[in-house]
Amino acid sequence: MHTPLFIATRYLKARSHGGFISLITYLSVGGVTIGTAALIIVLSVMNGFETEVRARILGADAHLRLETFSPDGLPAWHEARDIVREVPDVTGVAPYIFEKGMVRAGKRSEAAAFRGVDEATLGEVSDLPQHMQRGELKLTRDGLPGIVLGRFLAERLGVAPGDTIVVFSPAGISGPLSTPQVKQFVLSGTFQTGLFEFDDVLAYMDLGTAQKVFLKKDRVDGLEIRIQDIFAADRVREEIEDKFSAEYYVRTWQELRSTLYSWMKIEKWMWTTILSIIIIVAAFNILSTLIMVSMEKRRDIGILKAMGARDRDIAAVFSLQGLIVGVSGALLGTLLGIAVCFGQLKYKWISLPSDIYFLDALPVQMQVTDFVLVITIAIALAYLGSLYPARKASRLSPVEAIREG
Repeated sequence: MHTPLFIATRYLKARSHGGFISLITYLSVGGVTIGTAALIIVLSVMNGFETEVRARILGADAHLRLETFSPDGLPAWHEARDIVREVPDVTGVAPYIFEKGMVRAGKRSEAAAFRGVDEATLGEVSDLPQHMQRGELKLTRDGLPGIVLGRFLAERLGVAPGDTIVVFSPAGISGPLSTPQVKQFVLSGTFQTGLFEFDDVLAYMDLGTAQKVFLKKDRVDGLEIRIQDIFAADRVREEIEDKFSAEYYVRTWQELRSTLYSWMKIEKWMWTTILSIIIIVAAFNILSTLIMVSMEKRRDIGILKAMGARDRDIAAVFSLQGLIVGVSGALLGTLLGIAVCFGQLKYKWISLPSDIYFLDALPVQMQVTDFVLVITIAIALAYLGSLYPARKASRLSPVEAIREG
């Protein structure tokens, strides 16, 4: 065995002074273990929430949107749709109209965001058919056209499938004597995506009906696009934009929800920084332990230097102690964190109210990159905690160390 490593291991096992130094060593390992496990568990939970939120948003929204700078919307959208379908990674394309207005049922009125969609191609770009809670997704029908409302919007209006509701559109209002566009609908069904901002305000109607209600003529606001790999969105955007003039542009799912995704990343790094403080406390324990060991082993250090040990050999003894504590704590913490995460996945120890979160348990998603990051942080902080005592020990004079020891 390498001499500094052998001596470092012996010092860590020392039980002098009633085992006090060994106790602090074990506490240091425990601190690194707890900090590492806490980081892994929290990052895995945040990954789970991020994946769940992203999946629900992208299930109800598009991966990409092709739009135009013209305020009138997208002209000749049939031809544009055929062009986009030719891009290899595109799996679905559907036109849409997005407008705001009012919806009324009886004496109750609510603001709403209306989406005009093509019922035949909606399933290519949205999971809305799988999110139907009551009724059915039927927008074209005999008599009055159908409309689908978010669960909470329908509850506030007090309506159920089959009820008649009235939609008010601000399109065409140009003065105090102007009147809004008014259209009656039959509520075909309600949906629940699990995202409050969708379930609380969204209403879906047929594309042709929306063009009439919002005075769009034959135009649409854009094309919703679904692709095979959501993380290839930037590359697919460039491929699509190359097929159109400068009047057209494409927005990716990251850009459509940039504030939300940016905040989730900031929050993840914030918690990483905060929980690293636990490991920093353990690093201070390592620092104090090694300082006491160096003071107790002054005579041993003097003898080693008198026998020919170099300063760097003495420094290696103490820095290796810090590394041993860091590696031991990081490995134990990683195993503990993985065990807790697997337990949550299998046994769902921590449950959530499904009516609020639309999840029955705390989501967990483990990532190897997080494990590498956490282990690196733990070992690095433990090693840094050993540098000062290692340096002080290496500078001891052998004569003074033997005499004072």
